Amino acid sequence: MTIINRFTAPTPKLFQQLRNIGLTLAAIGGILIAAPVALPTTLVTIGGYLTVAGGVISAVSQLTVNDKVQSNDDE
Repeated sequence: MTIINRFTAPTPKLFQQLRNIGLTLAAIGGILIAAPVALPTTLVTIGGYLTVAGGVISAVSQLTVNDKVQSNDDE
């Protein structure tokens, strides 16, 4: 199965929810990093970690597919 097929294949409901959580974490982290006011260094560091963790969770969740729906032609 190619990457293109994985992106177009249906994603299980659990991983759709995890993807949305990951996108939310990445957005919150981005807000902390790009805040127009001076924030403590700890908050900016946490924002960086949230952004990376959210991106990884979203990417892994997006590439997870439901194999039961896939046909056996890809094997």
